[in-house]
Amino acid sequence: MATTSPSGCHSNLDARYHKLCDTTKIWGIVLEAVAAVGAVTSMAFMFALLILICKVQDSNRRKVLPTQFLFLLGVLGIFGLTFAFIIQLDGSTGPTRFFLFGVLFSLCFSCLLAHAFNLTKLVHGRKPLSLMVMLSLAVGLSLVQDIIAAEYIILTMNRTNVAIFSELSAPRRNEDFVMLLIYVLSLMALTFLMSCFIFCGSFIGWKRHGTHIFLTMLLSIGIWVTWITLLLISTFGPEWDDTVLSSALVANGWVFLLVYAAPEFQLLTKQRNPMDYPVEDIFCKPQLMKQSYGVENRAYSQEEITQGLEELSGTLYAPYSTHFQLQNRTAQRDFSIPRAQTRTSPYNDYEGRKDGS
Repeated sequence: MATTSPSGCHSNLDARYHKLCDTTKIWGIVLEAVAAVGAVTSMAFMFALLILICKVQDSNRRKVLPTQFLFLLGVLGIFGLTFAFIIQLDGSTGPTRFFLFGVLFSLCFSCLLAHAFNLTKLVHGRKPLSLMVMLSLAVGLSLVQDIIAAEYIILTMNRTNVAIFSELSAPRRNEDFVMLLIYVLSLMALTFLMSCFIFCGSFIGWKRHGTHIFLTMLLSIGIWVTWITLLLISTFGPEWDDTVLSSALVANGWVFLLVYAAPEFQLLTKQRNPMDYPVEDIFCKPQLMKQSYGVENRAYSQEEITQGLEELSGTLYAPYSTHFQLQNRTAQRDFSIPRAQTRTSPYNDYEGRKDGS
């Protein structure tokens, strides 16, 4: 037993775990260390999320916290699943790989999709999703992959045996593995498309959140295209399949943490910006009024107010007062209507005769 143990491993260690300590195959030790650091970082983010939840001032950012916590839980599972791909494929690790790979990624992409859909509403000034609706959307979308994976595992194991995953040929096993992830690929495409719609809104404050999702999905798509290509048409040989899949898990997990989770934490306690929301009482605010018919009053005319002092020489503008303008009072003028007055008639003393007659 001691002669068959690779360098760096204990002599009594089961052969299935040799990749975890074999110094001749250093990739297993490196990925194991990187995955362990990623798992610890994910838990640190989860604890920090629970601590900072009371300091979030923006209610719409607070509503997405349960979905983001669920997202970090999925990222933690992705780092943990890496060890199942480093350990040798057998009757126990086979079902774990086929089931959890798609389930964990569907959970992460569903959370990103729910967040992206909520941002498309906020960036256009519409009413956002509630906390429970967003969380239910993320969980509901991820359950579809759970059902697909469970049915595949049950049907495959019932028709054959538990060791079918290790007994299948490498090309057939890889094809089944990729076919099982078609729904996850659809979620990725939908999330990427939804993140593009965030840049079409008017309230630019939410576009920064959309940038995090857009970059996360862009890098994730690149990782998935790479590992699927290497898995299906690679000429390296089946001995590199576990290396490719475990590397994809670690790389995508760190993309989730560094490109999405860490920048979102920086915006978590950001003060609420009124410019990120539409004015709710816009119809209740006083507006400058102008009469359309009749005699125009300068106190209500917006055009007359904006003109210079040349046209309003007697007008004083008070910038912090009401919109009514103050005017200097001029001397009062007499606009009374003249009344008729009686005059003495020259014929009052005429009696029809001459004097002395």
